[in-house]
Amino acid sequence: MEVLVVNIQGLSTNPGDLPNLHNILKQAHDSLHAESIRLLPLLDMLDPSLHSLGYLYILEACTSSALSKEQASAVVLPTARFMNSCSKEQIQLAPEKFISVCKRFKDYVMQLEAPMRGVAPMLAAIRKIQSSSEHLTPLHPEFLVLCLLSKCYKAGLSILDEDIFEVDQPKDLLLYCYYGGMICIGEKRFRKALELLHNVVTAPMSVITAIAVEAYKKYILVSLIHNGQFSTSLPKYTSSVAQRNLKNICQPYIELANSYTTGKIADFETVAQKYQEKFDNDNNLGLVKQAISSMYKRNIQRLTQTYLTLSLQDIANSVQLNSAKEAEMQVLQMIQDGEIFATINQKDGMVSFLEDPEQYKSCGMIERIDSSIQRIMALSRKLTTMNENISCDPMYLAKVGRERQRFDFDDYDPVPQRFNI
Repeated sequence: MEVLVVNIQGLSTNPGDLPNLHNILKQAHDSLHAESIRLLPLLDMLDPSLHSLGYLYILEACTSSALSKEQASAVVLPTARFMNSCSKEQIQLAPEKFISVCKRFKDYVMQLEAPMRGVAPMLAAIRKIQSSSEHLTPLHPEFLVLCLLSKCYKAGLSILDEDIFEVDQPKDLLLYCYYGGMICIGEKRFRKALELLHNVVTAPMSVITAIAVEAYKKYILVSLIHNGQFSTSLPKYTSSVAQRNLKNICQPYIELANSYTTGKIADFETVAQKYQEKFDNDNNLGLVKQAISSMYKRNIQRLTQTYLTLSLQDIANSVQLNSAKEAEMQVLQMIQDGEIFATINQKDGMVSFLEDPEQYKSCGMIERIDSSIQRIMALSRKLTTMNENISCDPMYLAKVGRERQRFDFDDYDPVPQRFNI
């Protein structure tokens, strides 16, 4: 082990020596794993930023066996330091080992019931292993899990706002979208949550997966909260397996969505009470309660389409609130959130509904529209490039060639009339 440490120290500084060091470390793999946790003191002799490849091999061996809580506590600090400061060029020589170490690190901080300790190091590790910001790595789902458990939702949003075009494993994408959807729900970004959950539900699958089922349940509830409605018909590109099974598996949620469309609070609450234990076991009871709250808001928004002024008591009676005071609080919150435009006359308790004051001609709005146009143009160029690459892919062409009929008369132009015999 001392000779190995000397080799790591001597061969890490010159990039040309790294392939030789890598071969030495590969040959020492079995010896390192035989020593396992007793190798931990060797890490003190190495600098994680200079000797990253050797540090990685030793650290991977240290974490290869199950660790007690005390041992995990001892390993977490050097691992976090390594993930933050390691050399990107060196660890990319052994990416599988780096990913393995990072996943074990996530398990250790969860074992110690301190998920927040893993958020910053895991984000740093993602940046080290990514080929570009468009690359989805196996560490993305691990990072989002830590953000969820520690309630560091804003940290999770930092990678959810990036467009993904390159994926290593399909399961990583499903987990990324599912956990990302949950983070967006936590931040009340329901539109983005719907987009991510939609990706899980409509992803290609040969068998129904637990991830798709759980995503579909949340997709239904978030649709009610954000859109005020839910359509049971899935897009045509959804797999036939999902089309056949999801509705049957999630029947209580479908029934809840159907009761929402009636606009009657009592009907919705009856179904919610009927399946309360089911929703609670699925950890979706909070979303059900938010759906009830959104139903009051939808009913108030309908009133704005019919009336110019209305008393708070009439609003309470129409939307089935208990008192005029509750109606006032609900209207004030909706005004603050920009969901309706209205004024309340405190003297006579009357609410005046107003038109949207936005004229779409301010500098800020023009900049926002221009930013959206630029983003759409960039996405269009990216999709065009991807389409061209797929069209030239040998595997795709071979598959299309096998599926296409040998003779397709639509490919031939009809014979001109004057040549007919």
